[in-house]
Amino acid sequence: MRSWERALSVLEALYERGQVAGHGWTLDTELLPPHQQQANTLENQGLVALAGREDRAELSVLEGRPVRWAARLTPYGHDTLAYGQSRPRAEPPPGEAAPDRQSVELIPSQMAALRVFIGLTGQLRVRPDAGLAEQVRSASCDHGIKRWRLYLTAEQMESVAYGLWLHRMTGSAAEANRFAREYGVVHSPARAVDEGPPAVDGLPSTARW
Repeated sequence: MRSWERALSVLEALYERGQVAGHGWTLDTELLPPHQQQANTLENQGLVALAGREDRAELSVLEGRPVRWAARLTPYGHDTLAYGQSRPRAEPPPGEAAPDRQSVELIPSQMAALRVFIGLTGQLRVRPDAGLAEQVRSASCDHGIKRWRLYLTAEQMESVAYGLWLHRMTGSAAEANRFAREYGVVHSPARAVDEGPPAVDGLPSTARW
């Protein structure tokens, strides 16, 4: 288990036990010592609050026994848990994309342009391909080579090309040119017009052009 997964598991345990208890605190008898140590580490990151002397005294009265340790989530810990639980649980390992998908690596400026494209979905007549937003959201970054890795279908590749074409028409051509050079996918308005307008079904896509 990776370190962030271990941290999330401890945050989740603190949240669940605190909810059951009603007072929000997870007590020393409810968490194993290794998890208590992990919680102590998360306190240094601002994700967990440890009970002080007064809180422990009040908890001792409630429990009818000495409470020597107690912890609960801070607002930052709560939000970290919510964000972590929303992430996809399983991402394809590098180089093991599904048969209908291609592994694509984008430089930061390409990824930034693609995020703008995704963010404008509600305003566009030709919207990003279905599923592209999720691929962008779950993309992993190899910080060593500064590349974002996505696993895209052919339709999503065409949609990326369209987004980079929009970026080209309003700013820099470098991102679209690089994508065309590396993956051979280029958006051509003239070809798109010749092949007919996108289907009208509430979610038009460049894949239909």
